Parts: sequence; C-alpha cells; structure tokens
Amino acid sequence: MSVFHNARRIVVKLGTSTITESSGGIDRAQLKNVVDQIAQLRARGYQVVIVSSGAIAAGVEGLGLESRPTGIPELQAAASVGQGLLLHEYTTLFNAHGLKVGQILLTQYDVTYRQQYLNSRNALKTLLRLGIIPIINENDATAVDEIKFGDNDTLAALVSNLIRADLLILLSDTEGLYSRNPRHAHEATLIEVVDDITSEIESLAGGVGTNFGSGGMTTKIQAARIAAFAQVGMIIAHGRRESVLIDIMDAKKIGTFFAPRKKRLSGHRLWIAFGKIPMGSVIVDDGAANALISAGKSLLPAGIVGSEGEFQEGDAVNVKDIRGNIFAKGITNYSFGEVNQIKGLKSSEVLERFTDSVSEEVIHRDCLVILR
Repeated sequence: MSVFHNARRIVVKLGTSTITESSGGIDRAQLKNVVDQIAQLRARGYQVVIVSSGAIAAGVEGLGLESRPTGIPELQAAASVGQGLLLHEYTTLFNAHGLKVGQILLTQYDVTYRQQYLNSRNALKTLLRLGIIPIINENDATAVDEIKFGDNDTLAALVSNLIRADLLILLSDTEGLYSRNPRHAHEATLIEVVDDITSEIESLAGGVGTNFGSGGMTTKIQAARIAAFAQVGMIIAHGRRESVLIDIMDAKKIGTFFAPRKKRLSGHRLWIAFGKIPMGSVIVDDGAANALISAGKSLLPAGIVGSEGEFQEGDAVNVKDIRGNIFAKGITNYSFGEVNQIKGLKSSEVLERFTDSVSEEVIHRDCLVILR
C-alpha cells in the first residue's frame, strides 16, 4: 500500500508483552531486537517515535516483586522505579547505534487542555528536528487514573495526531484483528484490512491480554478510530514476529491495517473529539441527530430531550441519540442545569428566558465533531 511507501514519520507502540518476559521483567534480547529494527528504519530516513509500555512490569523486577501489585501506591512505586530502568535500557541500546533518546511522560491533562496539548506537540517536534528518538509513556507514577484506566494504545494514537504521523504501528501479543476470538475459536481468520470501523468491527474486540498489560483489542479499535480521524494509517501486528517493523515498512502483508479517512479533521476538531474528556452527555431526538449528521447544523435547544452528567459551560460533552448511541462530541455553551431548563424550547423562547447575553446554539457547528 502507498501509505507504507510514502510514510516518513512513524509512531511505534510497544505493548508490555512485546518487551517483557512472562514473569514481568524486561526481555532484554527482545528489546534489543526491536531497537535494532528501529535503528534500521532511522538509517532509511524515517522519523520514529516510540510509545513504550512496560514501566510497571520493569518496576516489578526492580523491586523484586513476584507479581504486579494491585494497590495504587505500590503501582506508583513500581512505575517510578521501572521508568528509570526502562529508559536506561533504551539509552544503552540506541547509543550502540549512535542514536540519542529523550523521555516524555504524558497524562490526560497534557491532551485535555489546549495549551498543554500545544506544548506537548512542540516538544515532540523539537526532539524529532534534533534527530532524537522520543520515548513516550503515561506518567503512571503520579496519574492515578492513568494506572487504573489508561492504556498506551490510545496514547499512541493521540501522539500520532499530535505530530501528524503518517503511520501508527501497534505491536502486541496478537497478529491483528480476527473474525472471532482466536483463543476460543479455531476457525477464526485474520482480517487484513479494515476500511471503516463499523459497529460489527467494534463487536469483534476482546478483553485485556497479558497479566502485566492494561490494553486489549477494545483499546486498539479506539486507537484506530482516533488515527483514522487524524488521517493516520494504523496496523496491529505481533511484536515478536521476526523483523516485524522492517517487513511492515516493506509493505508485506502483516497484521491488520486500518485505513485512514480520506479527509483529515482540523487540529482543533481532533482535540475536541479525542483530546478533551467528556464531562457528560446531551440526548437529542432523531430530527436533531439527522440535522447534525446530514445537514451540518449546530445543536439547538429544540432538539434536546435530556442530559447526563454535571458539565459546565465550555466542557466537552458527548451527543447521544434517543437509543443511547454516541454519534458526536462537542463543546457546550450551557451548563447541565441550563440545558435542563431550555431543552425542547425554540431559540426565541431561550432568549426570552435568559436576560443576559447567551448563545443561540447549545453546541455550535464549529465546536462539534461527528464521530460516525
């Protein structure tokens, strides 16, 4: 495919299973194998960004623990110790190729707030301009929610958007997306290409993989959706396949490829869609849903039938149809309480109810992203 031949900026996400042993320690021979391949890609002229899992698993080894902890303080301690160990391994291995690395630890805060979002992008682009390979991970040592719910698949997709990558490669413990769960169904077949992420594709996602990892196929599908909107091609492949990165860039048939959308969203809309955490939802009738999706309209109070959450003006909210399906996301001009007051009203009635200056739209079209 042309995306592999034309790609120049690549994000490689290394899953925990790809670079650690089953016991939880760093698999140094495997890590060297991956680093050697990335060094080859650099020699070919590619810019490479690494999103690396494995910090907590490495910390388990460093602390002499028998298994991954379950308590938050212990997880934070393992992450703190493991980050240093992991970066040391990367630094040593890349130094052997004359390459330098730089570490960036991100949290949801860095992609939720616009200024931090832009600062993160500038930092990454500067490292690439200087010829440094960024090593990125979530800041598990301090971000409690990241440990409990975070995953590096989503982070890698957001990073791909930040730097406008051409290709995102997720290396995991699976060959790709299958027609059925291959661990339970022998007749499962590998899906080579996904042109559109439909509800059927989403239903194929399974659960969490290894004991030391936090992601599963569900998070990979979510990452693929982000990448597609960012016009970034994405491939899922087995991280322990011999020469996997080289073969992918040589356009060999490996894993599952998720095709990017033909039209890229603007950076601002991508930030709304996938950077800001939704603080609630507004529920709209079918007429309003059709106006938003097909006619490109703003969301007016008349089409709203309900709301969820405790959001405030300026927060991101999901937009659901009356069946509960999320089909859009946007920045609200009204709080949760105000939406409850004006839902179902005509715009003229809203202007009469509020004496101060208010917006006619609950969500303006410029701050609304259709997700399906």
